[in-house]
Formats: sequence, structure tokens, C-alpha cells
Amino acid sequence: MGLLVALFTGFASGADWRSASHAPVGLAPEPAATPEAVIQVYGARVWGLKGLFGVHTWVAVKPTKAKHWTVYEVIGWRLRWSDSVVVVSDRDPDARWYGNAPELYAEKRGAGVDEMIARVDKAARSYPFAQEYGLWPGPNSNTFVQAALDAVPELKAVLPPTAIGKDYPYRGAWFGLTASGTGVFASLGGYLGLTVGWVEGIELNFFGGVLGLDLRRPALKFPGLGRIGVPLAP
Repeated sequence: MGLLVALFTGFASGADWRSASHAPVGLAPEPAATPEAVIQVYGARVWGLKGLFGVHTWVAVKPTKAKHWTVYEVIGWRLRWSDSVVVVSDRDPDARWYGNAPELYAEKRGAGVDEMIARVDKAARSYPFAQEYGLWPGPNSNTFVQAALDAVPELKAVLPPTAIGKDYPYRGAWFGLTASGTGVFASLGGYLGLTVGWVEGIELNFFGGVLGLDLRRPALKFPGLGRIGVPLAP
């Protein structure tokens, strides 16, 4: 209870979202000093009280010899003035998300990454829910990133249990192979689900909350709290 009170106080007393920081935190290499191709997956707690439970995720890429990063993400409120929630921008990949510091979930550099970047771009531009957004159980920003990760199984990226919406059936299937190809999943519209795989671990999805066990990088997974154990990325 003390932990929840502390978290509540921290989120409730945070700065106004309009003045919240979007400064980079130093997790992404400078393009000028990094000629090789790089792909990274990030996430950060969302602004306000919703941040007690969930994160916003995105994919950042830098092709070989590119002079800037490209970030792929979904922003739901864009539907107020646009016909698509998908955003492709050159913002800082490791920027704070309305004051909250991002966490690096996965990264790959060098040979083969340019081809992976092309697949991520194709997945983003063919995202089936570009004109839809649902905070819970989806489709939302985490649904989008999970769909992009499905296109690059060799990245072996896994979103944390706080990425609510990642289990939304974006492929239209209620069961099948996991994004990594190392396991299977079953989903009841994103409300209930079970995932078992070497990369994904064991996850029970109960109305968006994920309880599970990471097998590859030993950790426990809890709704709201996230992972307790070995980090997803160094």
C-alpha cells in the first residue's frame, strides 16, 4: 500500500503534460558516430495516473550511414485531426515520454539490420488498425509495436507485461505461433490469453494484465509492476 501511495503521489504531482520533458536520455548512439544500421525498441510509462499500469512503446531505426533516426509509433489522439494514428518521425529515439524516462527493450546492429528496417517500415505502413484506436484492450500503441516486431522475429524482442494491448489479436487470429516463432499463443480478443514460448516466456493475460515468467532472461512478470529480474536489454 505504501508503494502504491508513493507512486500515486509521484504521478499526481508531476508537471503539466504540456511542459513535460521530451529530452533524450543517452540510450541511442549518435548517427554521425555510428555508420552501421541500428534498430531499437523502447518503452516508457505513459503520462498521468495511467502510467501506474502501462507503458507507451515505439520502434526506432537508423539505416546504414543514415544521418538521423526514424521513429515508428502510434498516437491515438491524432484521430482528432488525422485519418491515421501511425506516426513516422525523426524525433529523438530515446526521448522522455512526457517526462518519463524510456527503457531500452531490444537492440540489434550491423549486418542484416537494413533488411529488418525495411520489413518494419512495410509493417508500419500496412498496419491494419491505422484508423482505429482503443486504449484497452486495444488496438493501441503497443498493439502496433507488437505487429512490427512480428515482422522481425530475429530481433527476439519481447514487450514487458506493462505494454497493455500487445496481446490484442492484430493478425485477426485467435491462436497461432508467437512473433518469435518459438512458441504458441491463444487470445480471446485481447481480454484473456495464454502465451508459451522460449523468447516470450509464459504469460497469462487477464483483462490486459499480464502475469508470467521469463524463461530466457529469468524474471517474474506482474501487472503494473512490470518485470522483476534480469532486464530485457543491457
